[in-house]
Amino acid sequence: MSKEVSFTDIDTFRKDLAEHPASAALARAVQNVGPYAASRDTLGKAAMAPVFSDEIDTGAVTNQKKSGRCWLFAELNTMRHFSSDKFGIKDLEFSQAYNAFYDRLEKSNLFLEHVIATADKPLTDREVADLLAAPNGDGGQYDNAAGLIAKYGLVPKSVMPETFNSSQTNEINASLELKLRKDAVELRQARAEGADEDQLRATKVDQLSTIYRMLAYAYGEPTKKFDFEYRDKDKQYHIDRDLTPQSFYKKYVGFDFDDYVTLASTNAPGKKYYQTYTIPAQNTVIEGQPVKAVNVPHDVFTELAVKQIQAGTTVWFGNDVLADMDRKSGTLEGGLYDLNGLFDVDFTMDKGERFATRQAEVSHAMVLTGVDLVDGTPRRWKVENSWGKDNGHDGYFVADAKWFDDYVYEVVIKKSLLPADVLAALDKEPIALPAWDPLA
Repeated sequence: MSKEVSFTDIDTFRKDLAEHPASAALARAVQNVGPYAASRDTLGKAAMAPVFSDEIDTGAVTNQKKSGRCWLFAELNTMRHFSSDKFGIKDLEFSQAYNAFYDRLEKSNLFLEHVIATADKPLTDREVADLLAAPNGDGGQYDNAAGLIAKYGLVPKSVMPETFNSSQTNEINASLELKLRKDAVELRQARAEGADEDQLRATKVDQLSTIYRMLAYAYGEPTKKFDFEYRDKDKQYHIDRDLTPQSFYKKYVGFDFDDYVTLASTNAPGKKYYQTYTIPAQNTVIEGQPVKAVNVPHDVFTELAVKQIQAGTTVWFGNDVLADMDRKSGTLEGGLYDLNGLFDVDFTMDKGERFATRQAEVSHAMVLTGVDLVDGTPRRWKVENSWGKDNGHDGYFVADAKWFDDYVYEVVIKKSLLPADVLAALDKEPIALPAWDPLA
């Protein structure tokens, strides 16, 4: 039987507080500025200087503004650096709105397919409840970006620029989720009244047509053909006419997504090293690139990120940017906020414990563009963010080794750099995880 908090307990708590050293001074600090500012380490230390032994030359940063498209920005950024160097186009930027349009359409389709597949289950079923909790958002994974680009191609940002809704997604998010939950009610009711799968899918197509119209209002309708004009680094003018998004991608980027593999690193209970995991519920592009990752020890994870930078290729990585981060200075420092010392409490958990308890969260994606090595060991990393040039060092952040060890959870690495045991793991049957698994 559960036991209440008694007034005797509270009297004990009061006595403990009164006896705690400097509690009055610490309380004033926390009440005035909050626990983070009261516990923050000194900024601007020499150890966090934006100087790196190995660095890839990249250009101006992008800005996702008030949207959750970091995963897409990070992937487009890795490709634009490649294309800018290849064709001599300074600060080439691809349209994030173009791919975001199709991302929302594909997510809507996946949601409605899941609704049809679970229409006979009660609303209290965990899978159904998890599905209805988040019908459509603008977050995603590396493989979602790869699937979208492989299917729909790319266009330059000049062809399909940002809109209010692509840069600030809360209103269109809420509108889509309202529509999709209403669609779920209609599909489930039709199933209860005896509709078969063909009839349900015919209804789904009608529903998607409305969603397409909503997206066209919000993002603009994607172009099917366009001309690409640019001046190269030598100021020479170029024009390429009658391109499609697919032909533009093939000519100006040409990435083979099969050459890249997502690596995760967690020692959470039940997660084995050198095992591939997949998350079917997040395969937003049906029949596209599935979301999967090979779980490896952290030292392998780190070594491969260094090798890829040294080979001249930037690294897409998933992380918890909200942990130990000072946004304005662009500081990502492990232990930046000493909450242990402030509250005299041991908050320490290893990565596996954080995943198991959902303290760990892949809240953001960015790009590694440099590393500073001392005797072959990473001391700090150069990080390209997508929050505009007014944060950090013209938009670039600096992460120390402890932050990388604690809060970097995924990296995308070229197959040619992978050791034999990681390649062997790719040949194993992936273990499918439910949508609510911590690794998701």
